[in-house]
Amino acid sequence: MRHSIYLSLLTLLAWTVPFDPAHAQSLTRVEEKDFGKMPDGTVVRQFTLRNARGMSAKVMTYAAMLCEVQAPDRNGAFTNVVPGADSLDAYLRNSFGPYSQTIGRVANRVANARFTLDGVEYQLDANAGRHQLHGGTNGFGRRIWQSQTLPPGAHDAAVRLSIFSKDGEDGYPGNLTATVTYTLTDENELRLDYTATTDKATPVNLVNHTYFNLAGNGNVREQELWLNADSYTPTDNQLIPTGEIAPVKGTPLDFTTPALIGERADQLTGRRTFDNNFVINGGGESMVLSARARDPQSGRVMEVRTTQPGLQLYTGNRSGFALETQHFPDSVNHTNFPSIILRPGETNKSSTIFAFSAK
Repeated sequence: MRHSIYLSLLTLLAWTVPFDPAHAQSLTRVEEKDFGKMPDGTVVRQFTLRNARGMSAKVMTYAAMLCEVQAPDRNGAFTNVVPGADSLDAYLRNSFGPYSQTIGRVANRVANARFTLDGVEYQLDANAGRHQLHGGTNGFGRRIWQSQTLPPGAHDAAVRLSIFSKDGEDGYPGNLTATVTYTLTDENELRLDYTATTDKATPVNLVNHTYFNLAGNGNVREQELWLNADSYTPTDNQLIPTGEIAPVKGTPLDFTTPALIGERADQLTGRRTFDNNFVINGGGESMVLSARARDPQSGRVMEVRTTQPGLQLYTGNRSGFALETQHFPDSVNHTNFPSIILRPGETNKSSTIFAFSAK
């Protein structure tokens, strides 16, 4: 018994005391390997990012997907907190399952798969009934991105993924180039930085759709959530925003004080899962703390900070919860929502940080 306590103390000290700089400098910060082939023979590459505290994150070029995050619990034990698969084939068989794509050009829903911009009506690819969801059938979450490993810094590791979307693709105007850079720091922060440029005015709403389970497995009902959001955007029965911005107070969507996900879900009528966009207090300009999730059993904590104005909470598969930092769904059809229109000469930029700790 005394021996096991001693080992636990050593593990805790290894987590709380900074690594020797010489050790950190000798780390292989970024590893790259083949992860499989697409049906057309295109090779998919996977990158492992590591930090000096033992955390790691895996990213692949298919869908610019976050495949794995190894995060410590209160005893310093590491577990993967991103539900995923061990092979490319498994991802391809379930392309919108419990996996973690980068979504674009426009994430979430566009009502009736159409919008009007500068007096021109654009008809999009409808892939969710008469609506469009997550960019259409050729959306960014179903494609191969180009990759570029970045020189590791003294305290981080990074990879940049990019994609080109031609004018008219899935109905969208403009030739668009988008990037997402994944950076894992020695402060146990996974940072996602997005950019997009275009040669014609076009809507852009890039989102990461990662599912998290801070216990590593099982149902997320017993995990705790706090959201920095006093209001949300109500929807109709097809999850299309009505255009209203309503208070969460007095509804099951009130996470302004920490609550168990399952406890709030049980208060919902009809479906017992969340698929709701929240309006982040003070969001949309600078980096703002928007959410904090905690697994009471392991002590793992994840804070979400973002420059985006909205956050979509999704718990549809129950084995993970998604906190999608974004502009509001169907923004292109609601002038009272923050604009997602990108014009030539401009650069669309946004950033999100997932910061991990344990208590």
